[in-house]
Amino acid sequence: MKKTILFFAFILASFYGFSQNSVYGVRAGFNISDLDFEDQYDYLPHTHRNGFMIGFFGEYKLSNVIDLAPEIQFSAEGSKQEELRINYIQLPVLFKFNITNNFAFAVGPQASLKAHEYEDGVKNFTYSGVAGVDFMITDEFFLDFRYKYGFVNLFDDELGVEATGNTMQIGFGVKF
Repeated sequence: MKKTILFFAFILASFYGFSQNSVYGVRAGFNISDLDFEDQYDYLPHTHRNGFMIGFFGEYKLSNVIDLAPEIQFSAEGSKQEELRINYIQLPVLFKFNITNNFAFAVGPQASLKAHEYEDGVKNFTYSGVAGVDFMITDEFFLDFRYKYGFVNLFDDELGVEATGNTMQIGFGVKF
């Protein structure tokens, strides 16, 4: 019994020590996304899609200047045409470089899992790169802007169509 109590006390103390360098929060915002087709497919009709995103994040201090910021978010992306709308559950893992107390630059990879219709000719899993800036309005509230650039073809190889997804996000968040 004493070992169990000691073990749980150690676990709680380690969480307390780790939590001193961490922040959690939620962010939501507006997406402007489009599909970037290869030149031979530019004849396909498509226009950008306005959507939304919402997610949860954590920020962990690695140093005075660098934070690690993993997230999980839902994002409505793709193109305006019904058959080209793609909703994702995304996992960006960003490295934030704190330029000043109110301003940070973020960059990192992002994995995306399609959140609907798994046999529609669109790949279920993609990955991309993300870059952005954060501006702290107060100690809790912030604005951010991000650009996501897709690295892989979004369509199944059998279709013979190639396109990548690109998205701009304008977000608002709160840190707890």
